[in-house]
Amino acid sequence: MFDASKPDGTMRKVLDVSRLNALHWQASQSLSAGIADTYKAYRSTL
Repeated sequence: MFDASKPDGTMRKVLDVSRLNALHWQASQSLSAGIADTYKAYRSTL
């Protein structure tokens, strides 16, 4: 269980995207479009 009163020692977590950049990878859609599509798909299952 996560205890918010006890930090894990990392002030900020930063992702390393150097491998993606080296492969010239680009997202096929924006984050907001992906979230909207995910929400629509979820709603269609209800």
